[in-house]
Amino acid sequence: MNAKYTPDVTIPPSTQREGVRSEPRWIGKSMKRVEDPRLLTGKGKYIDDIVLPNMAHAALLRSPYAHARIKSIDTSRAKALPGVIAVVTGREMAEKTGPTVTFSSPPVVQHAMAVDKVRHVGETVAAVVAEDRYIAEDALELIDVEFEELPIVTDPLLQAQARGDAVLHPERGESNVAMDRTFTFGPVDDDFARADVVVRRKLRWNRSEAQPIETSGAIADYDEGTGKLTVHCNTSMYNYVGWLCAASLGIPATHLNLVPVIAGGSFGSKLFLHKIIVLTASLSRIAGRPVKFIEDRLDHMTAADVHGCDRVYDAELALKRDGTMLALRYTVVDDYGAYLQYGYGTHGNTFAQIVGPYRINSVQGRVIAVLSNKAQQGAYRGFGSEVSNFVIERLTDAAARELGLDVVEIRRRNFIRPEEFPYLIPTGNLYDSGNYEKVLAEALRMFDMEGWRAKQAAARRQGRHIGIGLVTCQERSTFSATEFWSLNPPDQAGFTLTSSPEAVSMRIDPTGKVFVKLNSPFWGNSPETMATQIVAEALTVEPSDISIGYADTDSGFNGTGPGGSRYTVMLAGAVVTAVKTLRGKLFKLAGHMMECAEGDLELRNGKIGVKGVPAMEKSVAEVAIASHYFRLSFPNTPEFASGLETTAVYDHPLTTMPAADRSHLGIYYPIMGHMAHATAVEVDSATGKVSILDYVAVHDCGTVVNPMTLDGHVRGGTAQGIGTALYEHYRYDESGQLLTASLADYHMPTAHEMPADIRIGHVETPSPFTEFGIKGGGEGGRMATPAVLAQAVEDALSPFDVRIDEVPLTPIRLRELVRSAGKT
Repeated sequence: MNAKYTPDVTIPPSTQREGVRSEPRWIGKSMKRVEDPRLLTGKGKYIDDIVLPNMAHAALLRSPYAHARIKSIDTSRAKALPGVIAVVTGREMAEKTGPTVTFSSPPVVQHAMAVDKVRHVGETVAAVVAEDRYIAEDALELIDVEFEELPIVTDPLLQAQARGDAVLHPERGESNVAMDRTFTFGPVDDDFARADVVVRRKLRWNRSEAQPIETSGAIADYDEGTGKLTVHCNTSMYNYVGWLCAASLGIPATHLNLVPVIAGGSFGSKLFLHKIIVLTASLSRIAGRPVKFIEDRLDHMTAADVHGCDRVYDAELALKRDGTMLALRYTVVDDYGAYLQYGYGTHGNTFAQIVGPYRINSVQGRVIAVLSNKAQQGAYRGFGSEVSNFVIERLTDAAARELGLDVVEIRRRNFIRPEEFPYLIPTGNLYDSGNYEKVLAEALRMFDMEGWRAKQAAARRQGRHIGIGLVTCQERSTFSATEFWSLNPPDQAGFTLTSSPEAVSMRIDPTGKVFVKLNSPFWGNSPETMATQIVAEALTVEPSDISIGYADTDSGFNGTGPGGSRYTVMLAGAVVTAVKTLRGKLFKLAGHMMECAEGDLELRNGKIGVKGVPAMEKSVAEVAIASHYFRLSFPNTPEFASGLETTAVYDHPLTTMPAADRSHLGIYYPIMGHMAHATAVEVDSATGKVSILDYVAVHDCGTVVNPMTLDGHVRGGTAQGIGTALYEHYRYDESGQLLTASLADYHMPTAHEMPADIRIGHVETPSPFTEFGIKGGGEGGRMATPAVLAQAVEDALSPFDVRIDEVPLTPIRLRELVRSAGKT
């Protein structure tokens, strides 16, 4: 047997300071969310709730063409409409405002509004600022634009053939292929040569999108006296890359303050709303007063830059006759749309967990990234690795079918074993910990596979088609910034940043109350609840004694924000750092007050006490008031300076650089969650309707902070995965028109399409690299649902010899598959 291939990556030692506590008081408890009172009573401040004095409103004129030159724009009639304050074209805005941010290299230039040419339906051509939105919308109809239509290519497989005027960005090359590179990790050719069986599938993952209830928006306020812009926006990474928006605006970073608000849903779609920030800030600067713009649903669907992955795979899995997996090889064509704001990061996500939970020895991926006359991709829950989960699991199912193995057994045979962790996969990324057999066993116990097989057999005798599915998938978490550029061409890597930290500010007031300021906004990850539980655990105080707030960019510091299932892990790290500093000063103060050595002290139940002496202690409040108001009670040295406060920054718990030749990508997404999803469905072969009869999701997210909120994450992700698998599809025609540009045509699942009960289970294998052993879990549900539903539907339709190679599995598509079988 050949030796396992191991990439040339050195695993750094763990920097973990807080391991798993044997008897945690708050971590692991289903505590009610701290955010709920104001949200449930309607007191939360969302972007549309903000009203500034003298505020104007913007509306945007969108292109009706997918590809065209802008020959002329006449705005005179719109400007003459009473109530209109300003009408601005893309060229006029570009005179003072530069392109928006792109992480692609070489860059694909994108402006907040189109300059000279539009590249997809819905791209902004002009903006109107008026006294209210109604007037602004009316004025749009008075703008006269002359377009010269250009050739349109929407098929991703034809973009390499695009030439001349069909090329979207001719300054980058002669076709619409943005990148065509092959990444090889390990002895792929040798592994395929020694294989007994190679299974091959052509798979299609169509684009969908998160569809948050609240669309994206911003309110910008330009102060002519100071030249400063203040922008309220429902985004996330404002403290991380907000300075890049200032660069687009041509102003110092000190002159742009981004203020977070509650996000009414994001799921990745509001990760970094640079275009809206730059647009509203520019309009406010032109209008000389506050300007508000919030997308309507059509704006959001056609031009929000947040469409999900749109991929075509030709994939092969090499195996031995006994089902042992050897190597994975594939070519993927990924349709990024008209621009490339995040570069090739979705494939970084893919490579982070490309082997799934299996001991696959080598991987080769040819990535062909193409541009097209569609809205561009953004971040959507999973950010590309949910697609690779689908691909790996479909190949695994195909291998089981080819080899005559049970779908559960083939997975079990190939699992990475508990004793093999930490485990380096061929791409260089690391899996920190896991017990995949235990997760599988729990899923099988909860689901009752044998019982469902009996029900399936009985249903088939009645002419009904019940199918059963079980998949095992990964959820990478806690990204490192190297992912943003590691797939760029080595000679044009771009901005090769290596930091993606998180920070908190923490202070204890004279009464012993703890104030924590976060450098990210409220998203669905319940940051106030997470912070409260972790601070309460680390400082041993009561949750009721903790208050959570948010920093803007004027006061914020080193916060990357939520995204990529990272926030709870990183927040815990920052909190532990802050508490360590505060604990040191509390011990110093208390030690002086009780005339004992600092090393003899411990935190216990909100008090600083002498170890082994229960009666000898001071409460945090007693020490805090002494620190704030009784300076002369302590030595006249700097370490006893008044007050108890600190700002703490936590960098990535485990990351390394990629190889210069990209023979590996380094460790960059190593805090690895795992899941097993099992489902039973019934498919009506006459109509193509899929009904979900049972659904079990067992997750390993390391140490669970709050089971109740984590269950909500899993259920919500599963609901979105059901939408991706069965219903949701952004469908474009050959002329580049979006045919599903409303919720009447873009079909989302409702409560009626959900399983009656998504049953959740947890297995905990704590990470040895993160504080308290926490792993990320925010994307988990969606990471497995399309794969398990595809397997279950294929199983249900096995009498028709149907193969499921594409999602969504709409009724029309399933009827086509059944008809093509010629059996009904």
